[in-house]
Amino acid sequence: MVREQYTTTTPGTSLERPKNEYVYKIGIYGWRKRCLYLFVLLLLIILVVNFSLTIWILKVMWFSPTGMGHLRVTKEGLRLEGESEFLFPLYAKEIHSRVDSSLLLQSTHNVTVNARNSNGEVTGRLNVGPKMVEFHGQQFQINSKNGKPLFTVDENEVVIGTDKLRVTGPEGALFEHSVETPLVKAEAFKQLR
Repeated sequence: MVREQYTTTTPGTSLERPKNEYVYKIGIYGWRKRCLYLFVLLLLIILVVNFSLTIWILKVMWFSPTGMGHLRVTKEGLRLEGESEFLFPLYAKEIHSRVDSSLLLQSTHNVTVNARNSNGEVTGRLNVGPKMVEFHGQQFQINSKNGKPLFTVDENEVVIGTDKLRVTGPEGALFEHSVETPLVKAEAFKQLR
């Protein structure tokens, strides 16, 4: 056990202090101190590298308070300007293009648009492929600019709602069953056969 000695003297007298047999140094010395400094330096380097990589990622991804890159967050929803590539399915309630440009969808295989009901079941599907356009649903309808139905197809009938139906093929039209029409007319100065 270490014994501490206290010696008091009056001013003007000199006493020799006793020699301490045991001297304790407080702190970290030697190789431990070097390892601690090396560890702190390593942590500082990692901190600087992480901070610079974070700044670099924020710059590359074009992060801003309003969004990321061409993607902006607005009150109406998300606004995406320019070209974008989606690797997985895109689910949206509405997709609009700008007023002065058209909406362009491109794919290397096909573009499929599904309509779903509240249970998540597909009720209609439009599939545009490289060789064919397919529609699966109860009814398919093409409207004019005024909203007038021009062509309607359902399970029971096909309705062509134009004022005039013109068949321009070289062989004409072939009907396997009866045809009902109020007027059959040939082009001007050509025979009706």
